[in-house]
Amino acid sequence: MLLLQGPRGLFFSRFGRYLRREGITVYKINFNGGDTFFYPWPDALSFRGSREDWEVFLEDFVDSRQIDCIYLFGDCRFYHQTAIKVANRQGIAVFVFEEGYIRPDYITLEKFGVNGHSQIPCNRSSYECLSEPVMEKPLPARNSFFRMAFSAVMYHLAELLMRWHYRHYQYHKEFSFLKEPLLWVRSGIRKVMYRIKERHIEKDLIGRLRKRYFFVPLQVFNDAQISFHSKYSSVEQFIAETIQSFAEYAGDDHFLIVKHHPMDRGHKDYAACVHDVAKKFGVHERVIYIHDLHLPTLLKNALGVVVINSTVGLSSLHHGTPLKVMGTAIYDLPGLTYQTDLAAFWRNPGKVNREIYKRFRCYIIEHTQLNGAYYGMFPFDLKKPVTQLQEVLLYDTAKKGMEHDPAHHGENEAAVMSRVK
Repeated sequence: MLLLQGPRGLFFSRFGRYLRREGITVYKINFNGGDTFFYPWPDALSFRGSREDWEVFLEDFVDSRQIDCIYLFGDCRFYHQTAIKVANRQGIAVFVFEEGYIRPDYITLEKFGVNGHSQIPCNRSSYECLSEPVMEKPLPARNSFFRMAFSAVMYHLAELLMRWHYRHYQYHKEFSFLKEPLLWVRSGIRKVMYRIKERHIEKDLIGRLRKRYFFVPLQVFNDAQISFHSKYSSVEQFIAETIQSFAEYAGDDHFLIVKHHPMDRGHKDYAACVHDVAKKFGVHERVIYIHDLHLPTLLKNALGVVVINSTVGLSSLHHGTPLKVMGTAIYDLPGLTYQTDLAAFWRNPGKVNREIYKRFRCYIIEHTQLNGAYYGMFPFDLKKPVTQLQEVLLYDTAKKGMEHDPAHHGENEAAVMSRVK
């Protein structure tokens, strides 16, 4: 099997060691110095060519090493999009890691793709026929912000220092190693400032504004959910459309609360954009722009929530708050989200079907989520019981790998599963 780019840090290195312990032959392709720093093992090879060279290189690589499975993190990066195309053409299984649909104690692992590329059923009937769900509590993932931040710093530092070796590599997002630390310092300063500045607003949420406002959580400005899974070219465009619709169709006694994404705090500030658009449409006194208020409080006291495609959408459903999705989301289906246009949502946001939500939640946890974290508890820890999702994914990987290994030729399913467990 083949590993491509993983999350910044040691996760793929640990994953590779785990697979090797299970008797699976593993290869890894590194694209930059950060990849090499965190995965320096002998089974890793460097791709140093241009983007134009990548498809041919990968085709030759999977042919010569009889690759049957590819694991990667995020399916919207250029190198990964090309890899998926090659894999589909050659009948190779692709498994995609991503941030958890259910947070904070899960990460996502799906076959074929995630988010807008997910194979999760998108019709209500698929969940209505499921048995009564059992809501099990996951183990705490113990995700560490410090470990994540340190991994990011080391990754980009190694990428910078080894740029001479990977001259043609192009990062999937705009990034400046000199500028980024300053942005995170600014993020910390802003966090303190906003916490002081916004103290009175939280009191209003459970007081005079309770059930009188709609909530709009923004996404990171360069999120793939915007560029690949929505009609919007920018967060500013989404802000403008949402405020205009609110001004035209919402009740005169209703408010709109727009919340900045915490990971975007140091990079962007939409205060001027929100103010200018709200003033243009005559609702600047009813539109409130915030940053760091308690998310569950915001959700529980809102009339409804409007998202592009965010995990906040699932949190909204969890709290029973009506939801309108403006992009492509795995949870955008009848019974869970509002299915007509945004104009009508302001007047009658409807209700969340709790039974459909419970079945949907249990389904995606069982079929797409691993209890763990990229910077905390390793989800493939052998001390824990193997989940159904791990059984399916690792059985697929192990079985295909052993089909090419004469030592295991002819082993039945039970024998393969005993190795996975």
